[in-house]
Amino acid sequence: MGMLREMVLISARPPEVADRAVPGHWEGDLIYGSRKTCIGTLVERTTRYVILLKLRKNTAEEVRRAMSVRILDLPQQLRRSLTWDQGKEMAEHVRFTVDTGVQVYFCDPNSPEIVALTG
Repeated sequence: MGMLREMVLISARPPEVADRAVPGHWEGDLIYGSRKTCIGTLVERTTRYVILLKLRKNTAEEVRRAMSVRILDLPQQLRRSLTWDQGKEMAEHVRFTVDTGVQVYFCDPNSPEIVALTG
């Protein structure tokens, strides 16, 4: 699997993300079902509010489109950052950031910070 271009790792996130004191920082992932179906999940780190994204397929274009539409429905103060793993479904993360103003940070699979992401 190739690396995503222009990734910013979670070690570069602002300190406010780690302490969960400021709302608007999100964690995302895909949940796969049977018959190659999937849904996107966005979880706000402070409130634990969950957004489910209906995806027709798990392509980078579809994931970016669905996330952009939903994130732009939120008030500006709830659109601060998004943390995701390094899955190929995030290949359009730069365009997502341009479209929404939300910086995307990526987990480093070789770092102990990956454990902190879900803690």
